[in-house]
Amino acid sequence: MQTLIQGDQHSVEWDAATKTVALKGILRLNGLQEYAPIATLLSEAVPEGAMVLDLRELEFLNSSGIAMLSKFVIEIRNRKTVDLCVVGSKAVAWQGKSLVNLCKLMPSLRMEII
Repeated sequence: MQTLIQGDQHSVEWDAATKTVALKGILRLNGLQEYAPIATLLSEAVPEGAMVLDLRELEFLNSSGIAMLSKFVIEIRNRKTVDLCVVGSKAVAWQGKSLVNLCKLMPSLRMEII
């Protein structure tokens, strides 16, 4: 994994071999504007084919971050060139409740909560 974005309490890592973007730590950025670098990275990571969004080590994501993820999923749904798999953790309470809503935005999205 290569760290592409590093914040005080979070990081965004990329694994080109598995086409996996991993968000880690605590994401409490203010508004969609502060999430723009992460949104751009997600959007440009995989133009087509399989992509994994690994959130297992993302302990906290505020409402702006959830909005950013929702917009990303809608973009991928509309693009129709990326097979997206989102991986979450049962050990992180917010993920079980919030990540399932992404499936409503993109029914073909594969969700793995492990």
